[in-house]
Amino acid sequence: MTNKPEENQTVEKEDISKGGIESGGPYDVVLRNITHYYGSNMVLKDISLAIKRKEFFGILGPSGSGKTTTMRIIGGFVIPTTGEVYLQNELMGRKPPYSRNTTMVFQHLALFPHMKVFDNLAYGLKVRRVQREEIKVRVKKVLEVVHLEGFGDRYPKQLSGGQQQRVALARALIVEPSVVLFDEPLGSLDLKLRREMQIEIKNIQRRLGTTFIYVTHDQQEALNMCDRIALLNEGRIEQIGTAEEIYERPNTRFVADFIGDINFIEGTVVSSDGKKLTIESDGLSLKAEAVSPLKKGKPTTICIRPERILMGGDTKKCDTILSGKIVNIVYSGAVRRCIVRLSNGGTVKVDLDAKDTADFRVDDETRIGWFTGDEVLLFNKA
Repeated sequence: MTNKPEENQTVEKEDISKGGIESGGPYDVVLRNITHYYGSNMVLKDISLAIKRKEFFGILGPSGSGKTTTMRIIGGFVIPTTGEVYLQNELMGRKPPYSRNTTMVFQHLALFPHMKVFDNLAYGLKVRRVQREEIKVRVKKVLEVVHLEGFGDRYPKQLSGGQQQRVALARALIVEPSVVLFDEPLGSLDLKLRREMQIEIKNIQRRLGTTFIYVTHDQQEALNMCDRIALLNEGRIEQIGTAEEIYERPNTRFVADFIGDINFIEGTVVSSDGKKLTIESDGLSLKAEAVSPLKKGKPTTICIRPERILMGGDTKKCDTILSGKIVNIVYSGAVRRCIVRLSNGGTVKVDLDAKDTADFRVDDETRIGWFTGDEVLLFNKA
């Protein structure tokens, strides 16, 4: 008979590795084999991950991927159907949110409109029976952290959207949690303010060294802010890694397609010299890095980012060079995107510095190319 673990159990490095998680903490959050159902609908499927102390960790994915449920399980708002949650080495079991040393910042800030900023911030401390003088000190300190000194006497309606967001963050920080959870907090802000707040939140996290867990569906936001990212799809983790790892070396087609923009070229391996593969795609010959031994006839997909592709005279030294015709040019400020139709009828997106596209016109015949190693290969089932 298997004994049910008690809530005061701790998680050891060897235990973590059993759940498919790298050892080498310390960890503030560990999820082990989390599965969760809403009714008969399985929304999380055997999720395991470990979030390091002082880490800015992103949970990214499309709507319905399970990212908010994952965060709510960490915070204790949802108890998983199966699996274990550890916070700072302690098994949480069925502990409610108020018994966990976490706080949450929501997209809808839920500030008390009838209370001044000071009282909004002091509320959580009063509930915890903190002494009045200490409350004053901590409110002053946290207002300095979020650069709102002198705003304590204002009501939320007297603040801009960005200032309200800072108050919500200050309210989460003032109780000195081990982990702060963010549920798409910047979704209601305009683009410019959202970018400013991304930088500000990241700077605050670095200064404080508090573990932040940030849920978002915005790929660029996750890349800009997070030390590491877990990308979810249909309740499963597709890949965990740094922003650079996920962008440059996606493990699956979903990851490659969801993060940034990319070209997919289907082909078949026709030869290998041990360092480079030759891949045939509808009459085109392409080169790719030989990342693993592959047999002739192996179907594969070449993934190449638009900004990795060169065009025109710059392709002279490229390993792969293809002929095509420019069918569209789209201006987007610093970058112009050229859509090139290849000789076999396929199209490829090429992103060039705007100043470098002056000599290119729609209907021009051109060449595109890239260097071996700039592509990623995904291997298909034969």
